[in-house]
Amino acid sequence: MNYIWFFLILISVVCAAATDNMQALLNGMIQGTQKSIEVALYLAGIMAFWLGIMKIAERSGLILLIAKFLTPAAKLLFPEIPKNNPAIADIAMNFTANAFGLSNAATPMGIKAMEELQKLNKDKTSASNSMCTLLAMNTAGFQVIPATVIAVLAAFGSKNPSVIIIPALIVTTIAFLSALIIVKILEKISPPQKTGKADR
Repeated sequence: MNYIWFFLILISVVCAAATDNMQALLNGMIQGTQKSIEVALYLAGIMAFWLGIMKIAERSGLILLIAKFLTPAAKLLFPEIPKNNPAIADIAMNFTANAFGLSNAATPMGIKAMEELQKLNKDKTSASNSMCTLLAMNTAGFQVIPATVIAVLAAFGSKNPSVIIIPALIVTTIAFLSALIIVKILEKISPPQKTGKADR
């Protein structure tokens, strides 16, 4: 990725020099760096707010309540996971955090869930069906409240940044369902996998 960015910057400088637009390039660089700081501050503010809400919800027991509500669905999507395995709760909490647009909070939960799934994975050199399903869920990125996108829109001067909520909900729902359908179809045509408690 660093090489790609370097190549883009180099091409920009060469084109600006060839067309005698170096001043426009410098102005664009200055404006771009200024805007990046503004966006970063907006993102920091909105993330701090939602992470605070998440922490309140966690300490009040709301997150655990949502996770328990989602547990039956998690068991349906992950039939290979044994009953009462901690991976189920981790997956439910990961999904909940993602649904509220808190990818930073969802990441450690997702990593923890993957670690638990790896313990159940007999073949340590390849991902299990459950691991692929969890990855598909996170990649699809279902969101009820796209907090990060709202922050970016606000940073760029949108008069109504919350207007993105309904379109984002529709798009991410379609993406989420499509990802689950595809991963379950691929499970049927892939070689069978055996899961169980592996040696720690």
